[in-house]
Amino acid sequence: MFPSRRAFLCLLLASLNVLAALADPIHIPIQRRTRSAPVNLNEKARRLRAKYGLEDRSIAPTLGSAGPVRRVASVSVDTTNHVHDGEYFASITIGTPPQALNVILDTGSADLWVASSSCSVANGCASGTTMFDSSRSSTFQGGPQGSNPSSGLGSNVTITYRSGGIEGRMSRDTVSMSGLTITNQIFVEAVSVNGSVADQEISGLMGLAFVGLAQTGATPFWQALIDMNQLIAPEMAFFVSRSTDPSAVDVPGGTFTLGGTNAALFTGDIEFMDLATTSTPTFWTLPLTAITVNGKSVQLEGSGQAIAAIDTGTTLITGATADVQAIWAEVPGSAPSPDQTGFFTFPCATQVNITLSFGGKAWPISEHDINIGPDSHNPSQCLGAIFDGGTGNGGFTWIVGDTFLKNVYSVFRSVPPSIGFAQLSGKTAAASVATAAAATSESLNRARLVSITHRLQLYR
Repeated sequence: MFPSRRAFLCLLLASLNVLAALADPIHIPIQRRTRSAPVNLNEKARRLRAKYGLEDRSIAPTLGSAGPVRRVASVSVDTTNHVHDGEYFASITIGTPPQALNVILDTGSADLWVASSSCSVANGCASGTTMFDSSRSSTFQGGPQGSNPSSGLGSNVTITYRSGGIEGRMSRDTVSMSGLTITNQIFVEAVSVNGSVADQEISGLMGLAFVGLAQTGATPFWQALIDMNQLIAPEMAFFVSRSTDPSAVDVPGGTFTLGGTNAALFTGDIEFMDLATTSTPTFWTLPLTAITVNGKSVQLEGSGQAIAAIDTGTTLITGATADVQAIWAEVPGSAPSPDQTGFFTFPCATQVNITLSFGGKAWPISEHDINIGPDSHNPSQCLGAIFDGGTGNGGFTWIVGDTFLKNVYSVFRSVPPSIGFAQLSGKTAAASVATAAAATSESLNRARLVSITHRLQLYR
């Protein structure tokens, strides 16, 4: 006996409601914000010139978990601006139960390392630094210390940066950031830190470049998330802030987004440019095609364009000798710094307006970011944020750091390998104008200069 027409329609409607309820959660975007505690590290100068990492498949992380991994739309993470635009860090957790650690976000390297609980002050770990204690984690995987590096977990590892380096043990454990988790992430427990790559505030560094650069051979956290289908888009994006308070070591640093972009932070289209490399990418590099100083074009040496690494882990901008000299030659009253090799000074009252192009738009850098403070011997002269980095290495001659990135919304995309820039939104641009105005204060410039001067040796 067939049901009545009305009963049949009710049954059909109920079935559709059930199906809709089951389908909806799959498409709901998840956005979680995690404000990291004030903690950081004074180091960040260029590790870019480090040796490329070896692909050691014997220690490659075992990526996988029981059952399918749900994609999320994107996750936005609040960052902290440490020591007057010196570096930007966020919070991660490692182990079971999770141990919270603050790490610098660095697109100029590809390894993850954190200070081990066995790292002493004598070995370079500052007193009071939050350290990872592997004995407290039930999911930690290591091995006997001192074994041959080819044997994998527990082997001794050295990660070399231009600014110093760390030594430690190859390890594996669960690593999470704002709800995104890799259960078998390879990282290094640092037992020795040198070259000012750590301070009391920071626990380590998260490299965000490609696996081909990883000195451990391990897949970087962000790439592992993509491999595990946890991100809806193979992208990560940054809005980085300016510090305005000369008395504050840590201030809100902006937003790091994994899996896409944060539409509230930029306006207009994102201009994507393909990476400069024609082979397997390592660094995030772009062709630097044009530079202007106060409206006048500067001729780049060689073919008329350079290769630039785009690096959130570098404070300033460094370029080829001839290019940097040509830039400062366009600024009246500029001269080589008598104290800082490779740097130039210029009259503090002079406005220096510089734009960089990477094959598309000309992106301006705020004059307040170009001016990093008065010279210690001549207060009427200020140091410029673009300095001579000497002969290029690693396939590039320029390193473009936060001096530029504070002025744009930046997006790093792995498929296809490219970098995009967009104009900051009204919200972020208004904050940028306010912070730029505040940046003219002598006390803030002096605080910034003290911080930067402390790190200048790291660029050598």
